[in-house]
Order: sequence, then C-alpha cells, then structure tokens
Amino acid sequence: MTTVNRLRPRRSCLAVPGSNPRFLEKAQGLPADQVFLDLEDACAPLAKPEARHTIVKFLNEGDWTGKTRVVRVNDWTTEWTYRDVVTVVEGAGPNLDCIMLPKVQDAQQIVALDLLLTQIEKTMGFEVGRIGIEAQIENAQGLNNVNEIAQASPRIETIIFGPADFMASINMKSLVVGEQPPGYPADAYHYILMKILMAARANDLQAIDGPYLQIRNIDGYREVAQRAAALGFDGKWVLHPGQVEASNEIFSPSQEDYDHAELILDAYEYYTSEAGGKKGSAMLGDEMIDEASRKMALVVAGKGRAAGMRRTSTFEIPEA
Repeated sequence: MTTVNRLRPRRSCLAVPGSNPRFLEKAQGLPADQVFLDLEDACAPLAKPEARHTIVKFLNEGDWTGKTRVVRVNDWTTEWTYRDVVTVVEGAGPNLDCIMLPKVQDAQQIVALDLLLTQIEKTMGFEVGRIGIEAQIENAQGLNNVNEIAQASPRIETIIFGPADFMASINMKSLVVGEQPPGYPADAYHYILMKILMAARANDLQAIDGPYLQIRNIDGYREVAQRAAALGFDGKWVLHPGQVEASNEIFSPSQEDYDHAELILDAYEYYTSEAGGKKGSAMLGDEMIDEASRKMALVVAGKGRAAGMRRTSTFEIPEA
C-alpha cells in the first residue's frame, strides 16, 4: 500500500465551484498551491450530479501542473457522498491527489471514506492508498474528537478549520466569517485553532485555516491569515484570485528568516562534525545554536524550500 504525501505545499488552497467550467478553467492558471474542486457548499443540490462529471473532465483534461488536486465531496449525513466519491475517483483517480471530507464529526467517518477509496482503487486497478484525505472540522463535536479523527487513517494529510459552519454550530455572535465577535476582547478562535494544530502536529499532519468571506478586503484577509501563520498553520483557503498572492506570502518565511535557517543548519552540521570539533552547541555570530535550534531551523527551511525559495547567503567555515 502506497503512503500519501503529507508535505505537499498548501500555503494557498483555492476553492473552485465544481459546477462552473469558466472558474475551473481560470483556476488552472492561478499560482495557488492547492486547488479544490467543490461539490459541497459551492454547488446547488440540483447541480451536483452534473458537477461530478464536469470535475472528472477537468481533472483529466486540464493542466494542473504544480498544484495539489483535491475534490471536496459532500458530508456523510447527505445522500450525495458515496456517489460523489465513486464518480470522481473512478473517473479521474490517477489525476486526483486528495478527497476533502467536510463536517467530520468522528473517526468512523474517516474510516468509512478510507474503506470506500480502497475498494474503488482495487476495483479500478489504481495504486492503493495513494489518494489522501483532508478532514474538515466544522462543529463542536468534530473539534472534541479531532485527535481521534487525526489518527483514523494513514491517508489523512491535513486537518482544516471550517469557520462558517463552526461559528453557527456554537452560536457565535458574528455574521462575518473569521472576524472576532463583538464584545469579546480576546481572540475567540485561539482555542479552536490551537486544538486543531495540536492534533495535526501530534500526527505529522498539516493544519489549514479556512476561508475569509470578505473577498475584496485583502487587509482583513492578511490580518486573519497572519494570526494562523503565527501559530504555525501551513496555509489558508482562498476564495478569490486576489487572496492567492497574500496567502502565499504570509505562509512562506521571509527571505531573511529562510537564509538564517539554512545557515543554522549548515553551521550545526559543521560544528557537530569531527572537523568542527564535535560540539553540541556553538556560536553562529552572536547567537548560540544547538539541537533545538536545528529543529526550529528545519521547519523554516522546509517551508522555504517547499515555496521554491533560493538562499542568498552561504555558511563559511571559520578560520582556525
């Protein structure tokens, strides 16, 4: 059984209605790391059956080079889920990277999707286990069970926060998705985001923040995205081409931080070697570095490399 790729770049995850060929065509040319073709909220009930076939056509015939290709199906409480999965995966499985499952409430919903994917792959002669799962947390029950959800299948690659449905499910006093509710002086989303992040990191998964619906308010988008990025999230949804550049920038390290991380890795490798004196800690300029520094630098350097960044400085071995 093949293992999934949990390290795909997902700084920007572009939502595209599966029923809109014009948008599906345009999405191929946008610099988003991930594109998910949506069969859920972006598709009216009467449009869903035809949208499945439209998505299969665009996955097979479109040019999605450099993008993670995902389809969001409907959740298990609806009558559409199994047919979404069967039609899309049988029709375009080799050209699909992940299935996104919305409104996940418990681990068994992930297990059910895993089993269905495995049966389709075996029936069609596809590589078993290659298609990943993205789990979207959208209500209190899902958040309470997020650790078990994160462990439910080796196919899981990401845990995603779905703020709109979540806000409704807990009766949050706000109509602006992602904005702070009036009357609460702290960050109303901190606990939710941290719980998702801990479940993701404990299981070597990525954590993705959900959408910001005021699509022309780029400053507002930046503020919300920076909050998630500061905590350690890997990316955020984008609903409009204007949000893509901001998301890619915010979820990438700065050039200065990327260069510094690469220098730490080079310096630590040298100083712990025979030639460098087999030191457990050493000085890099005015900064002491050690194993903990290396681990932190690996994270930043990894994000920079995934974003295609190029370093602008090199480590020089100090003269004796």
